Amino acid sequence: MKSIVIQQPNRLDIETRSLPEPAAGEVRVKVKLAGICGSDSHIYRGHNPFAKYPRVIGHEFFGLIDAVGEGVSSARLGERVAVDPVISCGHCYPCFVGKPNVCTSLVVLGVHRDGGFSEYAVVPERNAWTVPDVIPDADAVMIEPFTIAANVTGQVNPTPRDVALVYGAGPMGLTTIQVLKGVYNVGQVIVVDRIEERLEMARQSGADMAINNLSQPLAAVLEAQGIRPTLIVDAACHPSILQEAVLLASPAARVVLMGFSSEPSSITQQSITGKEISIFSSRLNAKKFPVVIDWLSRGLISPAKLVTHTFAYQHVTDAIELFENNQRQCCKVLLTFNE
Repeated sequence: MKSIVIQQPNRLDIETRSLPEPAAGEVRVKVKLAGICGSDSHIYRGHNPFAKYPRVIGHEFFGLIDAVGEGVSSARLGERVAVDPVISCGHCYPCFVGKPNVCTSLVVLGVHRDGGFSEYAVVPERNAWTVPDVIPDADAVMIEPFTIAANVTGQVNPTPRDVALVYGAGPMGLTTIQVLKGVYNVGQVIVVDRIEERLEMARQSGADMAINNLSQPLAAVLEAQGIRPTLIVDAACHPSILQEAVLLASPAARVVLMGFSSEPSSITQQSITGKEISIFSSRLNAKKFPVVIDWLSRGLISPAKLVTHTFAYQHVTDAIELFENNQRQCCKVLLTFNE
């Protein structure tokens, strides 16, 4: 089989590897589609501190079960599945309280262990979620990105009375906008970004207001309209955002951080406690695959609105470079396998 392998930072090869056999409790997935994420680019460029090389990247993938290991029912053969990349121990404190996404021995497919940018991938059976036939392949491969939004929103319980502000109209911001509007019916969703084409994608995904903060200060726009956000999601991940978010937030607001910036943010306790603001963080997903599969089955979200390009896996270098360098025309990029 062919696998996309990052040998070391900035060196990508398409290797011929032996077909893997599933061990006990595992299944082998014949990969059909995989999505490129920013973390794949970061591993490729050497900017992911968790990755070890060489590594088959890819944690957003969909395919068919074509082999099962000991203890797995043969009835699963041929199932269409989306793969949850989060592998947890199940017995540490985070797992006990329902947060396997921050398990003390966390393993993430495509980061700590070989992932789905390959013609075949072996994964734990419990991580292979059955996808109903009503969900098209191109939507099924987008389940994992939407689990990130499911994890964010599941912590803060949005309501129709909320006024939500989303920083960043990249893939994570856009999935969050779709969920806020399509699933939770949030009354007003505002997005801020510096790329007009991304802001237009946000409008198509349901944003009620799109603000370009390169041409006008966000605070001034909101103040002029008397808007005090009750829910703020940082999907842009710049260290300056937290300070601004706390200042803009309504009393009793919730602020969610999605990023991994290592730069410090300047903020005072008084600005948080004076309005009793709740601050949340979100990483990966905590068993949100069945949640997103249900949303897709009911037509509450529209992944196709985010997919802008599709490449055969042999052109993965071109696909990653497009993803990295063309944020105006490019949003979600898919790779095809086993066509």
